Amino acid sequence: MTMTPGTIAALRSTAGQDNGMLTARVHAPVLRLDRHEPWRPTAIGFSIFDEPSRSPSSKFEIVPKSHRVIEYAIFWDYDIQHLYDLEHVWIHVDANDRVEHVEASQHGRRIEMVREGGLPLENGRVTLWAEPGKHALFPGRDQMMSRESATRHECNLGAGHTGVHLGNPFSGRFGEIGAYEHRLARLQMRRFAFQPAFGETQRWDCREGDLLPWPSVERWIPERVNYLIDDLKQNLPHLKAIFLDCGDTLVDEGTEEKEPGTDVAVRAELLPYAREMMDNLRKDGYRLALVADGPRATFENLLGQHRLWDHFESHTISGDVGVLKPDARMFATAMNSLCLESADSGRIVMVGNNLERDIKGANSAGHISVFFKWSDRRPVIPIDESEEPDVTIYSLKDLVPAIEKIELSLV
Repeated sequence: MTMTPGTIAALRSTAGQDNGMLTARVHAPVLRLDRHEPWRPTAIGFSIFDEPSRSPSSKFEIVPKSHRVIEYAIFWDYDIQHLYDLEHVWIHVDANDRVEHVEASQHGRRIEMVREGGLPLENGRVTLWAEPGKHALFPGRDQMMSRESATRHECNLGAGHTGVHLGNPFSGRFGEIGAYEHRLARLQMRRFAFQPAFGETQRWDCREGDLLPWPSVERWIPERVNYLIDDLKQNLPHLKAIFLDCGDTLVDEGTEEKEPGTDVAVRAELLPYAREMMDNLRKDGYRLALVADGPRATFENLLGQHRLWDHFESHTISGDVGVLKPDARMFATAMNSLCLESADSGRIVMVGNNLERDIKGANSAGHISVFFKWSDRRPVIPIDESEEPDVTIYSLKDLVPAIEKIELSLV
């Protein structure tokens, strides 16, 4: 992803005719990117120091080792593990504009860039290797390969580990970043998981990128991050909601105690892993809706007993609606309660233990059906195609991984 033309024009107009632009362009580094690298730098902000000073874009004190130093703050939309990435290169030049020293950022450190034989120069240009996915900078392939095992893990199983990176000076200027936003960022990066080629590189010239004075890029970064997050919400395929049944899905109906002479349950035990599963779904920012058959008082009692009632954003209960699942009105009511539209149907998961009610109703509504097959209190073999679940689990411990797999497969 790159800056839109309008945004670039606006930044350049604020930059004006900066006296350091020519110097910055002359010495702008070249990056060697992995052949399978998903991203390219989006913008590069430069600063020039003729005397010791605090870096405006990093945590480091800048001390010219020769005549002056040019700092390049290279912004990437994504690191393979988090949204937002800012790497740095410092090029020290003498009074004749010859490169004397090169430093670069490497996982939070500032490292001297030296290859066997001297400075990391190719055809007179500072040329550094960007770690696949992570973008830490190395003077050559051999030094980068010292992290091969860690890099391969981070670009695959570790993809999306953090979500939106908030450990930076700009995080207070981002919009609201909660569990939902972190989940979407993680999902995006997991879809970009890749196997690094290591050694097969593409040449990316910072001189030909969007090179601007740092103050212009500094003003733009929060706008860019907010744009990226809004874009994920609008365009990244993800689950809009998870509907859950209650009896024999969250609570064990065999342990229910009812008010004498009524159908209202007053207490029951949770099924194994129900608490952990519900906590994890909420922690990951999923919108949860109860879709259950029975009197409202039953669910207020049972879910209230276990402090799970408030995990649900809405409660669609047959006793209120006046019909039982698989009636379409139950699912339509649940969708309306979350302000979802018919176009969202295919991105809703319904989890339940009843083929005739939960699974058939979900299938008819166009939802993704997950059958929790753990008890033989009800039939466990579909009578026809309408009761065939999309996914079957046998323990609530398996539900969160199943949800994640479903979400990752959405197109």
